[in-house]
Amino acid sequence: MAQTALNRGAKELLAQPVFVHVAVVQSDGTPHLTPVWVDIEGDNVVINTALGRSKARNIHKGSVIALSALDPNNPYQAIAFQGKVVEVTEQGADAHIDYLAKKYLGLDTYPNRQPGERRIKILIHPEKVWMQPSDS
Repeated sequence: MAQTALNRGAKELLAQPVFVHVAVVQSDGTPHLTPVWVDIEGDNVVINTALGRSKARNIHKGSVIALSALDPNNPYQAIAFQGKVVEVTEQGADAHIDYLAKKYLGLDTYPNRQPGERRIKILIHPEKVWMQPSDS
């Protein structure tokens, strides 16, 4: 049964350096799936990308999005959810990618930043959440 918010188990999983697969629909109607780093702010899931990338072109405030992740220690523990993008902003995006670099790489700054690159932070509010196995 789907829940409407991230429960404790989902937040604990996403607090780890797990890769989340993000699915969006491109302007031509085809699906686009990509692995990303993830963070949680309150009840929202947060991802980060650079302007000019496919995600940045296809994700806008109000976009419907689907995400999934597997527990790296137990691939039978999974989370999947659908949600809506509630904010897309450049504000705080550079600091956020540095935070993610620390979480995922143990580095203080994001090492793949390109000259002139503009980062965006995308906040997603989960509307339907599935955990397998359920810990509700």
